[in-house]
Amino acid sequence: MAAVTRRRFVSGTALVGATLAGSALAGASPARAAAEYRLKFANIMPADHPLNTRMVEASRAINEQTGGRVDIQVFPASQLGTDADMLSQLRIGAIDFFAQSGLIAATLVPVAAVTGVGFAFKDYAQVWPAVDGALGKHVVEAFAKANILAFDRMWDNGFRQTTSSAREIKTPDDLQGFKIRVPPSPLWTSLFKSLGASPTSIPWGETYAALQTRVADGLENPLAGIYFAKMYEVQKNLSLTNHMWDGFWFLANRKRFEAMPSSIQEIVTRSVNEAAVKQRADVERLNASLRADLTAKGLRFLDVDSAAFRRKLQGSDFYREWKVKFGDQAWELLEASCGRLA
Repeated sequence: MAAVTRRRFVSGTALVGATLAGSALAGASPARAAAEYRLKFANIMPADHPLNTRMVEASRAINEQTGGRVDIQVFPASQLGTDADMLSQLRIGAIDFFAQSGLIAATLVPVAAVTGVGFAFKDYAQVWPAVDGALGKHVVEAFAKANILAFDRMWDNGFRQTTSSAREIKTPDDLQGFKIRVPPSPLWTSLFKSLGASPTSIPWGETYAALQTRVADGLENPLAGIYFAKMYEVQKNLSLTNHMWDGFWFLANRKRFEAMPSSIQEIVTRSVNEAAVKQRADVERLNASLRADLTAKGLRFLDVDSAAFRRKLQGSDFYREWKVKFGDQAWELLEASCGRLA
């Protein structure tokens, strides 16, 4: 597969936009109007983020492989509401599929956040064996108990970094009292409080305005998220903290999914999981190449000693508290992949 670059995604945006406009916004195109199963997939990411470009591809493949019986409409960029809104819609069947960070899904399935423990995973060589293996299976089973189907392959969001509008974040001491935007998640809030910051929970769709008006002084996000949402316009510095890895669980309303014939379920499952693996490679390459693009946009990169931040956490109650919350089994599976944390 050819290397993925920002230019490639820009060149494909018109095609993706046309697909989204033709299905999610204006109803199915004539060629797909007779679909027996018209399903909705929603998420908070921009239309040109790899999560959505790959899901548009998967939707086309599923439509073709099912002989036009399945039409999955893609709703990106929080078109159907906040993460919390869409999780509620998924549960009642108002939407069929939803991609959500495990840290947000933890409001319903607490152990889903275990993959986002601060400074746990060092690199992708630790991440994928864990989430594709025993740790991921443990979380999938927890979703099932909540009557939600989680697909086997997580989608990538990337390792998260810290940005600021003025202050340079180089050491844990620099975070003291720092007003940082975090998603509405107890784990994120706990992480940054333990590091001495003042986290404030703001939905992603409201984050740009919050930074612009100084409701928050900074945020934390993967490079791809910062780039596609143009957060470089309202931030000055980016500290390479790599403080957590974040991924999306692809979730389905179990009742509606299982109402389809098993042959269609198999096609959808296979196609979505294959798209997830492709998307992982997209995001990894993008996050590796975006430093130059973001620097050109005026964002100043700061290298930091991530180990110092991890030591700060180890000196707090952070790891001990979350080990209790997640339970011994989940914690043992996490440490089996990333090493001892506390």
